[in-house]
Amino acid sequence: MPLPPLQTTRYDVADGVATITLHRPERLNAYDATMRAELELLFDEVDRDDAVRAVIVTGAGRAFCAGADLSSGGKTFDYAERQEAAREAMKVGEVYRDGGGTTTLRIYRCLKPVIGAINGAAVGIGVTMQLPMDIRLAARGARFGFVFARRGITPEACSAWFLPRLVGMQTALEWCMTGRLFDAEEAQAAGLVRSVHPPEELLPAARALAGEIAAHSAPVSVALTRQMLWRLSAAPHPMHAHRIDSRAIQSRGRSADAREGVGAFLEKRPAQFPDRVSTDLPPFFPWWDEPPFE
Repeated sequence: MPLPPLQTTRYDVADGVATITLHRPERLNAYDATMRAELELLFDEVDRDDAVRAVIVTGAGRAFCAGADLSSGGKTFDYAERQEAAREAMKVGEVYRDGGGTTTLRIYRCLKPVIGAINGAAVGIGVTMQLPMDIRLAARGARFGFVFARRGITPEACSAWFLPRLVGMQTALEWCMTGRLFDAEEAQAAGLVRSVHPPEELLPAARALAGEIAAHSAPVSVALTRQMLWRLSAAPHPMHAHRIDSRAIQSRGRSADAREGVGAFLEKRPAQFPDRVSTDLPPFFPWWDEPPFE
């Protein structure tokens, strides 16, 4: 089924890698309700398409994403002031859902590895939407900011869950309580980004990394591994991981992929994994109980 026309994003697939580009360069790719809907639609497409083995998210122009679109002024974050239809669409009981949170939760659920290529300014939702991405690369000159306290609001997009896991509690608190901007080198030193590149080398580096996954790793194994590491890192005891490890290795061990992977290794040839994410995930997947909002 073809995608509808996209207004705030662009989507391309080549060599097993999908590239999602935030595309409002005249507004520094500011995030709005249309972008939220399109991102969630595109991640649905990523999961649906077995030709996609990995996904890169980047921005058009000189910014990655300069945060929420503030064109509504002081009412930007006032849910009670929004149009009735939009309010009701985002309401669960008496609580209004944070739109950035629905985006990060959708990325968190993705069955394919997600690589952020952070090409410029990344502030507010522009940085918090990166947190559930698996690997982040940044261009030299990119700047980051958890600026919420400086706008009179609080961190959003599930960042209170993700950020301390990535950079530790002390750094997370400093960045969020000061709201200051910091550069790509500081982000790398703290573990927020994996590497810093000259701007012209950023996308090639991201594509090389995504291409390595796409070319050499079994898609079902990657889908399971992604969810195992994200979800089990917060488990209260390693026995939780052992239970899922045991089921996963038993299921994968009898798969066509395992036969092919071992055979290719012994025969010293590239593997051609036959199993597909759309049809061959094991019966116990997903094994977790989703939170009530998701």
